Amino acid sequence: MTRLYPLLLTALVVPASASAQHVTAGCTAATPHRLIVTVRGLRTGGGDLRVQLYDEPGFLQKGRWLARVEVPSDSRRSVELCVPVPRPGTYGIAVRHDANGNGKSDGGDGGAFSRDPALSLLRLKPAFAQVAVPVGSGISRIAVTMNYRHGFSIGPDR
Repeated sequence: MTRLYPLLLTALVVPASASAQHVTAGCTAATPHRLIVTVRGLRTGGGDLRVQLYDEPGFLQKGRWLARVEVPSDSRRSVELCVPVPRPGTYGIAVRHDANGNGKSDGGDGGAFSRDPALSLLRLKPAFAQVAVPVGSGISRIAVTMNYRHGFSIGPDR
C-alpha cells in the first residue's frame, strides 16, 4: 500500500489561492511556445518542485516527458513556472513536490495535474484526456493546486 501513495501524490490537482512568484526556469526570450504553470497550495518549508510536460503517447511514462522544470521550493505557497513547449498542441502537466528534497517519493510529498482530475487511492493516474490542455503559439497559462496525503485521504492543505 505504501507504494501506491507516491503514485497518487504525483497525480493530483484542486484550486487554492496565494500570491505567486514568477520563475522563468525553463524558458528564455527565444522560447516561442510557453506554458506558464501557476502551482498553488504548496506546503511551506522547502524541498523541490518539478513540473513535467507530456504528450499523449508518453503520458506518465518514465523518461517520456517533453519538458521538465525543477526548482527549489521555499516558504511560498504559490509559484509560477515557465515550461517550454515544443510546438502548439495538446499536452498534460504533472507536478510533484518532493517536500523533503530527498529525491524519493514519500508520504509527505504532494502532486498535481492539469485540469483537476478526480483521483482516489484506487484510481491514482488520470487518463490523458482528463488532463489535456491546448497550448497555442506564444504564451498559454494554467493553474494547478497541490494535493497532499491527510491520513487515508488526499487533498489540498487547508
